[in-house]
Amino acid sequence: MDRQTKLIVFFFCLIKLSLHLIADYHSGFQGDELIHIETGNHLAFGYMEFPPLISIVAFIQNVFNSDSVFVHHLFPHLCSILIMFYVAKIVLFLGGKEKALILALLAIIIAPGFERSQQLFQPVVFSQLFWTINFYYFLVYSKTLENKNLWLLTIFSIIGFLFKYDSLFFIFGLSGLLFFKKTRNALIQQKFWKNILVFLLAISPNILWQFQNNFPFFQMMHRLKETQLEKLNSAEIITDLFISINPLNSIFILLPAILFFILTKEKFLKIIGVGVLLSFMALLINKGKAYYFYPIILTLIPFGAVFWQIFVFNKKRWIFYPLTIILLFGAILIPFGMPVYSLNKYIQRVYPYEKLEIDGGSYGIKFDEYYSGQKWEKTLSAIKTVYDSLPSNEKTEALIWAKHYSQAGILKLKKEKYNLPNAFSYHGSFYIWSPNQGEIPKTIIAFRESKEDGKSFFEPYFESVIPVKTIYNSYAKKEDELYQTIFICKQPKQDFKQLKQQFSKRIFE
Repeated sequence: MDRQTKLIVFFFCLIKLSLHLIADYHSGFQGDELIHIETGNHLAFGYMEFPPLISIVAFIQNVFNSDSVFVHHLFPHLCSILIMFYVAKIVLFLGGKEKALILALLAIIIAPGFERSQQLFQPVVFSQLFWTINFYYFLVYSKTLENKNLWLLTIFSIIGFLFKYDSLFFIFGLSGLLFFKKTRNALIQQKFWKNILVFLLAISPNILWQFQNNFPFFQMMHRLKETQLEKLNSAEIITDLFISINPLNSIFILLPAILFFILTKEKFLKIIGVGVLLSFMALLINKGKAYYFYPIILTLIPFGAVFWQIFVFNKKRWIFYPLTIILLFGAILIPFGMPVYSLNKYIQRVYPYEKLEIDGGSYGIKFDEYYSGQKWEKTLSAIKTVYDSLPSNEKTEALIWAKHYSQAGILKLKKEKYNLPNAFSYHGSFYIWSPNQGEIPKTIIAFRESKEDGKSFFEPYFESVIPVKTIYNSYAKKEDELYQTIFICKQPKQDFKQLKQQFSKRIFE
C-alpha cells in the first residue's frame, strides 16, 4: 500500500471503530455473548455449540476481571478492523485503486448486517475475519500457485474451523481448484495431501472431544433445524440477505461483482468464481440463515468495487462521485444494525420502521442488547433480595439454577458484584460445567423466563417449588420473554448425578 491508500484504509477503520465504540456505550450484553465469555473460565478442546478457539480469546479478555461491555468487545473490534484491512488487500490485489478502495470500505460501513455481526462477542465475527483472510490467500494461490500460499491457506483454514464450523462451506468452495487443470496439476505436484493431513491432525482434538461427548454439535443442529432452519426457504433467505447488506450494496456492488466474474478474462478469477458459487450454493441448500452468507458477501464486495474501477471509471471518471453519494445515503440504515442510538432515541427514530407487536408488551425491541443492561440489573437485584431473605443456614449452601445459558452466564459474570452464590444450568455448554455428583442443597433458588406457571419445569425435581418474584420486561421481542420468575425450590428428589442424567437429552431445550 502507498501512503494514499493507507490513509484511506485508516480513515474508514477509524469510522468503523468509532461506530462500534458508540454502540458499546449504548449496549448491554446480548444473550449469546454470555456463554462465550464464560468459556474463558473453562478451557477445553470443545463445547456443546461451537469449536474451542473462542475460549482462548475469552480467557484473555477475562484477565481484566471486568464485566464491562467494552472489555469483552476488544477482540470483536480488532476483528472488524482486520476485516477492513483484508478487504482492502483483496481490492488492491485485483488491481483496484483509490476509488475502488473507497467504494469497498464504504459498502462495509453502510451494511447493517455487518454492524451487529461484527459488534458482538460471538464466533460470527471471527468466522468473517478468517473467511476473508482465507479468501485472500485462495486468490493469491490461484494466481501464483506458490506452495507457501497453499500452506498459509491451510493454516488459516484450521484457525477458521476452530472458531466456527461454517468454515467447512469455505473449504468446500476450495474444491473448485480441482476443476481446473492448471491448479489441479499444481496441487498434485505440491503433494496437497500433506495439507489435508495437517488440517485433519490440527482439528482432531476437537473431533475427538465431539466423539467422546456423543457429538453434541449435531444435537444442536438438529434442534436448530426443527425450530428455525426448516421454516426458512431460499426466497426468504435471499430477501433477508438483500436487505441486511443494504439494498444499495446489493444493487450497486453485488450485481457488478457478478458481472465482473462474467466479463473478466483472467483465468484464475474463473477458479475463484467457481469457489464462491460452490460455497454459496452449499449454504443455500442447507438453508443457512442470512448472516451465514455474510463472509461470502465480504469477499464479493471487492469485485463489485473493482468492476467500477476497470469497466467504468477508466472511461468515465465522473461517475465515481454520484455513485459514492448514492452509497452514502445508505448510511441511514446503520442504526438498524447496531445501537448507535440510545434506547429512547432508537424508539423514537428507528423502532417505528421495525415495530414488533407483542401481546402484553410495550415495545418489541429487535436487539436485546438495547435493554439487557437494565433487564439484568432488575433481575439480579430481585435474585439478591430473594437470596438475602433466606435463613442463614440455608444461605450457606444455597445455589442458583438458571434455566437458560444466558441467565447462568450473567450470574457468573456479575456474581461478585451482587454477592450471589454459584449458579448452574443444564442448558448448552453449561451442562458440561454443572455438578457431576454430590447432594443437592436443601434450598435452591431457580429462575426462568415464564410467569408463575413456569414452576412446572422444576416441580419434577423438588417436593416444593414456590414462585416468589416475577420481573416484567416491557421490551421483550417474544411473548414468552416478557417475564422472568424466581422460585424457591426445597427438598430435592435426587442428587446432582441423577439430575444431570435426566437432562442429558434435554441440553438444547
